Amino acid sequence: MDAEWISRHALSIWAALLAIALGAADLAWRRAVRRREDQDAAARALLRPATTIAVVVAMLAIAAAIAVEIRDAAGLAAFDAALAGQLRANMPEAALRAIALLTHAGDALVLGVAAAAVFVVLLWRRHRHLAGAWIAALLGTALINAALKGWFRRERPLHDHGFIVEQSYSFPSGHASGSMVFYGMLAYVLLVLCPPRWHRTIVVAAVAMITLVGVSRILLQVHYFSDVLAGYATGLAWVTLCAGSAEYVRLREGRKAVS
Repeated sequence: MDAEWISRHALSIWAALLAIALGAADLAWRRAVRRREDQDAAARALLRPATTIAVVVAMLAIAAAIAVEIRDAAGLAAFDAALAGQLRANMPEAALRAIALLTHAGDALVLGVAAAAVFVVLLWRRHRHLAGAWIAALLGTALINAALKGWFRRERPLHDHGFIVEQSYSFPSGHASGSMVFYGMLAYVLLVLCPPRWHRTIVVAAVAMITLVGVSRILLQVHYFSDVLAGYATGLAWVTLCAGSAEYVRLREGRKAVS
């Protein structure tokens, strides 16, 4: 797909991506509910670790493939540069101003303060295992992202709108990985603690926030397209590992309590 065409229809594409993501999340949730109703407890216990491992391996493979493309300055890197340049030329200033406000939902300071508040509430409500998994997930993704940025040292795209100024390296996107882990892990915590009637809304809301924050970084030209893809991939691998491990511990503790 041509970078100039994408840049001229960026807001429409963003809306379409959000609609697709929400529709896919809702469909996946309904299918998961049906599968859970059809499987017995033993089958679910075997399926959960296998699914976690499969997602982690797949996302790490995707992140590795993107990293190789970036290191070799291959086709994806060329598309990155072309798209960033076209967005710089074609994005309306009013839209950039609004998107710059929205992107703060993935800022490290915002997520850090919210993460601390959730951690305190979980400890106060005596959900110690969830609190441990929560803080490990958030601290872990911060360390992983910092290490990857320091390893690749990719410079950010050029832009002249001035609404957002970032000083750190570009690859991978910390907003993409951070929002994936924060909102993904928050969804897991809420799914555990909230009644089933809220579950569908929780999943859809988490997907909406992750999609909005990640794509906003591309539109603002503070990240390349591949930065966000890699951030999503590493974030999904990490949150799947953290939530999967937490769920395994939770179910094991529940079985011990019953026996």
